[in-house]
Amino acid sequence: MRLLTAPTKKRHARRGASAGFTLAEVLAALMFLAIVIPAAVEVLHVASLAGEVAARKSEAARVADRVLSESIVTTNWTGNQSGVVTEGILDFRWTVSSQTWSQNPLPQQTGPQMELLTAEVTYSAQGKDYSVKMSTLASPQTQTPTMGSQQ
Repeated sequence: MRLLTAPTKKRHARRGASAGFTLAEVLAALMFLAIVIPAAVEVLHVASLAGEVAARKSEAARVADRVLSESIVTTNWTGNQSGVVTEGILDFRWTVSSQTWSQNPLPQQTGPQMELLTAEVTYSAQGKDYSVKMSTLASPQTQTPTMGSQQ
């Protein structure tokens, strides 16, 4: 029968002196990091670009909605209109165009045709130009005289 004994200090001393990483292991770890770090930085760059484009796109959609609403309220539909809206330090270039809607839902209607209004807003993000288009249908309003009563 053999008895197991606790390791002696001499064995621990020898093992402690030889513990550590070899030069090959350190070089392999550095090579791995040299490959992974640039890839991770590129992923962060793409995510940053996507976040900036998404934020500006939502702002451009709000501008397009506002421009379309103003065009509908003022019935300013003749020809193309354009302008620039500045929000903070950002500029949004917009154009509004109109065309007669050829697919009138009520063919028996003899009144004015529906108009297709399209707003296109262009914006820049990280040196590239992007655009948002928003369209709506509108019917020219027929104005009827209102009669006021005087007392």
